[in-house]
Amino acid sequence: MATQSKAQAHWEGSLMEGAGSVDLVTSGVGHFDLKWAKRAEASAGATNPEELIAAAHASCYSMALSHALAGNGTPAESIDTTAVVGFQPGVGITGSDLTVKAKVPGLTENEFQKFADEAKTDHADRRVHQLISPVEESLVERVGARATRGFDVQAQPPGRALSALP
Repeated sequence: MATQSKAQAHWEGSLMEGAGSVDLVTSGVGHFDLKWAKRAEASAGATNPEELIAAAHASCYSMALSHALAGNGTPAESIDTTAVVGFQPGVGITGSDLTVKAKVPGLTENEFQKFADEAKTDHADRRVHQLISPVEESLVERVGARATRGFDVQAQPPGRALSALP
């Protein structure tokens, strides 16, 4: 079943001096203040489009990885994904870096690399990834399976093979 999600933004004033807000209308779970300074400089108290994109990107990848692992019969006990979306004034979005920490009992390092890659491929078919795809995307997974063996792997940007972290 297809769904639609709705957000609404309001802005007053010029770019530099103005301010606005964004509401997550469909869910009703959030109202966030917007300011240019938050977008162009590190500042607290408001959000920006890149932070909202990072939330969507991290969520989408976590779901794709969860699906790939569950399909193998090795569901993750937990997956925590952080996305960092870069922005450069005058250039735009410069990239998106994902870091994933997951607890996945029963997988070897090579098996995890396979599922991380599959999740990335599955994720690539999703709309959030398609919005990100014109920019550099890198993916770093960290898996610490306490009940089994822990390891670190790094998934490189599209077109490169996965490799172990030093």
